[in-house]
Amino acid sequence: MRIRALAGLLATLISPAMAQDIGTLDPRPLPPLAHPEDPATPAKQLFGRKPTPTGGESRVIGFYAKGCMAGAKALPMDGEAWQVMRPSRNRNWAQPEMIAFLERNAVKLRQQGVWPGFLVGDMAQPRGGPTLTGHASHQIGLDADIWMTPMPNRTLTRAEREQMSSTNVVRSDGLEVDRSKWTPAHMAMLREIASQPEVERIFVNAAIKKEICRDAQGDRSWLSKMRPMYEHNYHFHIRLACPAGQASCVRQDPPPSGDSCDASLAWWFKDSVLHPRPDPNAKPKPGITLAALPPDCRAVLNAP
Repeated sequence: MRIRALAGLLATLISPAMAQDIGTLDPRPLPPLAHPEDPATPAKQLFGRKPTPTGGESRVIGFYAKGCMAGAKALPMDGEAWQVMRPSRNRNWAQPEMIAFLERNAVKLRQQGVWPGFLVGDMAQPRGGPTLTGHASHQIGLDADIWMTPMPNRTLTRAEREQMSSTNVVRSDGLEVDRSKWTPAHMAMLREIASQPEVERIFVNAAIKKEICRDAQGDRSWLSKMRPMYEHNYHFHIRLACPAGQASCVRQDPPPSGDSCDASLAWWFKDSVLHPRPDPNAKPKPGITLAALPPDCRAVLNAP
């Protein structure tokens, strides 16, 4: 019963409204809220209506799944080795450390012949905070989703960015990677990124973690950062550690020691976890309110 309940909870937190939901070629502002001052208003409705960041110094406020950010920077839509996907979502914002990390590693991996470039999915909203769809985290500018599809050797059109799908590298039964889609380049890319000291975790589908456990040679210390998670079969999720000097950033406990290729990984392949039964009595939760976030998030929300 406990396993089934936990599986159901995780499946709820990792909504299907992820990178493969198509965007729009005609993005329009959300209608104003009738009573935004109502303390019961979900914070996602407030932060989701802020189209621009605050000014001033960058600042991480709170935890990855319960916080916000000030002074965010945008990842440019196009770079030497990356392209931003789903631009209509306006989620290409992050801390300067994350922007620099993506730009630096995208270029390095391309120059080394490991990976031709990143297709970048969701990062964060302009002021962080809970998102209207798709994520429990991505709130403080230290999370980024990278598609499993390598960047093509051309600039994608706006329609392609909004409508094309990433590559599902996991078999339909969820037990193994899809050998027709998974490549040694995926492995090499993930190893290089996970080996960076500022990386806190990388979330991947459990079948990907299993494949990595099977194939990793030599130093396996980086495997502890590779954490299984629902839905991450089309993209992987990079999480950076709290940057130095960011006192209001709430750190995450380090991952367990060892390569985590043991019984904790086997748990993900139980039928009750792979196919959690929905609770017919479950009701959608409205989401956390502004009062549940760190107090400084109110100032971030109300800043010009």
